[in-house]
Amino acid sequence: MPTRVLIVDDQPMFRIGMSAILGAEDDITVVGQAGDGAEALERNRALRPDVVLMDVRMPRMNGIDATRQLTRPAGTAHVPRVLMLTTFDVDDYVYAALEAGASGFLLKDADAPELTAAVRVVAQGDSLLSPRVTRRLIENFVASRPPGLTSTTVFNSLTEREREVFQLIATGRSNTEIAGELYMAEQTAKSHVSRILTKLHLRDRIHAVMLAYETGLVTPGSPR
Repeated sequence: MPTRVLIVDDQPMFRIGMSAILGAEDDITVVGQAGDGAEALERNRALRPDVVLMDVRMPRMNGIDATRQLTRPAGTAHVPRVLMLTTFDVDDYVYAALEAGASGFLLKDADAPELTAAVRVVAQGDSLLSPRVTRRLIENFVASRPPGLTSTTVFNSLTEREREVFQLIATGRSNTEIAGELYMAEQTAKSHVSRILTKLHLRDRIHAVMLAYETGLVTPGSPR
């Protein structure tokens, strides 16, 4: 089934442009649009999209508040995956979006292949950050790394193989790339990733990357 997408942005021309890009893909269907966060909540209930492309700055209700309500609803409301879109690569927005439950954060100047790839990644249950946003997070985490927090103490629960997989997660490898580098089936790589996130109590791969830099397991400039 095609991935169902709801586009939320207060600029009609931007919504039209994104709709045209995504609608050209065989495996993606744009089911609707909304002009602000409040309308997004209404359209989500009616349309039940798989992925919501959410702008950050909007009138009436911003994207952060709308994301928080979409990802932590009361009762049995439909819960989509949320991919934040913004022109502002400001740390406060990134942290707020992740805290609100967003699965990804992409800058609006991303090209069409980056946008469509991001939708597919998020729809499959994975997480994604723009490379520029990732660099800013890395710098922040390295600068504020707590003393005494080391990879030795944090990763004791992982097996040797899981440590190898985690190292590749931390440098941005996909499951397919991990499988290729470690000569294993992709499903095996996916299972390793799932166990690692569970053992380390991490919500998703984004937080795995943060932890890797926070503990010093990976440092800025590490080869990809």
